[in-house]
Amino acid sequence: VQLQASGGGLVHDGGSLRLSCAASGTIISSVSMAWYRQAPGKERELVAAMTSSGHTKYADSVRGRFTISRDDGKNTVYLQMNTLKPEDTAVYYCNKGLFRATNYIATATWGQGTQVTVSS
Repeated sequence: VQLQASGGGLVHDGGSLRLSCAASGTIISSVSMAWYRQAPGKERELVAAMTSSGHTKYADSVRGRFTISRDDGKNTVYLQMNTLKPEDTAVYYCNKGLFRATNYIATATWGQGTQVTVSS
């Protein structure tokens, strides 16, 4: 399984970006997928996750601003990020995992990360 993340960049406070995670070796509509982020000096944290049936889960800090979605035809997961803030600055990673009850469990299948920088 390979995950290829892209779409990061530099935006101003309040701007938008859309991240993409193209998958190969797995069918994303059959698995749970997620986006994580890691800021300098901080632990990697869950940002958003989606079950195979389309249920979603968001971190409190991004709920209402970020949207996780997927295109089954392109076997790609997206993270639409609106109203970006400087504290959203981090390297963003996609992950193939699983849900246990309402908890997303990350596996060792990670994309390479894409840098998002939000300037104030």
